[in-house]
Amino acid sequence: PLTVERVSLIKSFELVMLRRCACLKMFKCLEEHSMENKFKNISKVIYSHLKKDELLTLSFTGEESQFIRLNNAKIRQTGLVNDADIHMKMIANGRTCTGSFTLSGNDDIDTKRAGLEIERMRLESTQILEDPYLIIPKGSGSSREIKKSNGLNFEDAVDAILPAIQGVDFVGILSNGKMYRGNSNSLGQEHWFETESFSLDYSLVATNHQMVKGTFAGTDWDQNEYEGYLKQSKKKLELMELSPVKVETGNYKTWFEPAAVSDFLSMFSWNGISEASIQQGCSGFGKMRNDNVRLSSKFSMSEDFSSGLVPKFNSDGEVSAEELKIISSGELKNTLISSRTANEYDRTSNFAESGEYLRSPFMEPGSLDHSDVLKQIDKGLYLSNIHYLNWSDNPNGRITGLTRYACFWVENSEIVGPINTMRFDDSFYNYFGDNLLEVGNKTEFIPNTSTYGNREIGGTTCPGILADSF
Repeated sequence: PLTVERVSLIKSFELVMLRRCACLKMFKCLEEHSMENKFKNISKVIYSHLKKDELLTLSFTGEESQFIRLNNAKIRQTGLVNDADIHMKMIANGRTCTGSFTLSGNDDIDTKRAGLEIERMRLESTQILEDPYLIIPKGSGSSREIKKSNGLNFEDAVDAILPAIQGVDFVGILSNGKMYRGNSNSLGQEHWFETESFSLDYSLVATNHQMVKGTFAGTDWDQNEYEGYLKQSKKKLELMELSPVKVETGNYKTWFEPAAVSDFLSMFSWNGISEASIQQGCSGFGKMRNDNVRLSSKFSMSEDFSSGLVPKFNSDGEVSAEELKIISSGELKNTLISSRTANEYDRTSNFAESGEYLRSPFMEPGSLDHSDVLKQIDKGLYLSNIHYLNWSDNPNGRITGLTRYACFWVENSEIVGPINTMRFDDSFYNYFGDNLLEVGNKTEFIPNTSTYGNREIGGTTCPGILADSF
């Protein structure tokens, strides 16, 4: 029967569907005026504002994304985001000035915004100190890379996600869709990159308010793979209902899942693998450079762009090699060197980003099968995730943080129960070095889930590790 409440519900649903159709029509219209064309057109206009002896590099960041926020396995918010920004780097009078503005989609407004930024940077270039390590743009070489994928269609996302999460307290957010990066300069160089990916970042909450963390991400959506991944999280959730185990302070044999290893590797981008950090004496890798200290022969990692999730060009339009060996069998082979650092310290640039951080890290797998992990631990810790990392002794590679989300005590090769949250403090020279027993035989892609300002691209591909003592 049609009650007043039911009629109201039907009208609300119809309104949601009408809005959804309108958004989808808007996206189809946008596709006819592609992000790439928008960037090319506004670039031509901006370069026409330049005076003689002024050089300008433009970087483009854009996305056409779908966001779905879920709580208690119900959709609480959903929407589509169409966004783009222009970042500008001007060289004039021996100075470097930067600026940016958001594209509105209205050519007149965008042209005016660009002109105002040019005038502001032009004035600034007469007032600031000269830049002794200028990066002069080059006009050689252009590229265009478009990664096609069999992703999750916006229209299908709800039906793909919801059925598998029924019956559990599921909290999370889906970020899904296309991302764009572009770069050009006033000397004629042009680079364009676009890719499509999804990331379902979530927690399953137990009745005792303990949680299991998961991030299902990739480029090609596989429904069976998604449901299998979620099934593993549900198994951990059942284990979280067991009585918590208090672990005394000490050193333990420890298994780290790929998500935890990824967090350790992310620390390498902060006073780590940067050549400038090593030169300035504030890098955890100084011992590898200056004292010939090595990590385990089972540890190898590289900067690897072959996945196609991250462009090879940086914000200066310089193109990196598809692969750069960072650590090979425990030996430091390369650091990340930007052209600015190369100018300052007389090094050869490998065209790292100006911040000299890892953009597409890949850690090589080993031989340990996941089904044998508990047997190999025997008695110790199984850490699914770690949290809140910081350097406690940067020169000696010591990192501190907290256990969190599905961390268990193992005894007689069986999980006894979840552990209470503990602080850890150890050096990567230990658990990636002498104490590294085994490396998992499968890698997992751990995405960068940041959405501050825009969806970040890329992530870390790595296996789990087993440390003899942590």
